[in-house]
Amino acid sequence: MSIRTDLLSLAATGIALAVAAGATPASAQESVKIGLILPMTGGQASTGKQIDNAVKLYMQRKGDTVAGRKVEIILKDDGAVPDNTKRIAQELIVNDKVNFIAGFGVTPAALAAAPLATQGKIPQIVMAAGTSIITERSPYIVRTSFTLAQSSTIIGDWAAKNGIKKVATLTSDYAPGNDALNFFKQNFTAGGGEIVEEVKVPLANPDFAPFLQRMKDAKPDAMFVFVPAGQGGNFMKQFAERGLDKSGIKVIGPGDVMDDDLLNNMGDAALGAVTAHLYSAAHPSAMNKEFVAAYKKAFNSRPGFMAVGGYDGIHLIYEALKKTGGKTDGDALVAAMKGMKWESPRGPISIDPETRDIVQNIYIRKVEKVDGELYNVEFATFEAVKDSGKTKK
Repeated sequence: MSIRTDLLSLAATGIALAVAAGATPASAQESVKIGLILPMTGGQASTGKQIDNAVKLYMQRKGDTVAGRKVEIILKDDGAVPDNTKRIAQELIVNDKVNFIAGFGVTPAALAAAPLATQGKIPQIVMAAGTSIITERSPYIVRTSFTLAQSSTIIGDWAAKNGIKKVATLTSDYAPGNDALNFFKQNFTAGGGEIVEEVKVPLANPDFAPFLQRMKDAKPDAMFVFVPAGQGGNFMKQFAERGLDKSGIKVIGPGDVMDDDLLNNMGDAALGAVTAHLYSAAHPSAMNKEFVAAYKKAFNSRPGFMAVGGYDGIHLIYEALKKTGGKTDGDALVAAMKGMKWESPRGPISIDPETRDIVQNIYIRKVEKVDGELYNVEFATFEAVKDSGKTKK
């Protein structure tokens, strides 16, 4: 037997032992361990920071014990690099014997961890990544963020019905960008719209300037834009530098590009942008006003949609543990999560019992100035939207 085979065998045995350890009856002394895998550095760092903040805030407000068990968070930075995610997930499951893995700032990271969740029978709570296929990759994945199909279909319909005839598209060249583009195109063209230019930009360190020139030259009524949370500020800076804010070309898209976390620093170039999304810091519910005030007080910044994905993700874990009486059997926990419904700062949400994906309201919003600050002000609501990326397969 080769050394490599021995090592692989030992790793597999380690996961099997970790599973066996997780299956033992919970004593009051044992903590529930949550491995939080997030991009705390690199281009997606704002995503990691928001989710980490939101988990901390939830535990400050609700306490660090649930169902008689102390909750322990083990935060690891994967830099949104899938190879890092996979290695970290394995270390958390085998060495730290975590009961959950959670976070996942980008789709490739969530997909890299999926086989380990299946093998270890460990619930994987996706708090950020938004490609439709993710929950299909493991029966242990449950998502509290969003899918690009949810918002992109709705902004496609809205654009076609609101006088936008010609659109140029600019999307990040990876799975969520492709989802956003395809679902927007499907609905916009079905409503009579025309795509006049289509460009894809690199995910890592994109320079938008040459692509923006192509957008300008195409003379569309609007630009459909998808870039991941964290890149919207850089995009809008270059949008203004190229004079597109003065060209009459509207910015439309899913809400990632107008992330609340970065919106206030974008300047007046962002005014009038219309996006479809799951959350705005300006959402008018009493629960959200309280959430925004608490987040601002704790972290001196405004929560965005990634923060809400993290806040709801830790809530889901707490509620599942209450249902199982603190037991950490993976199958029982996932069963407890299926069909769960609650009121979130974003509005009413639930976990689809068939797909383990989130069902939520999608809001059409316009960037406006409120009390001297930029906000995504909601003006239309589409209720209980499921992920059409699955239902149409």
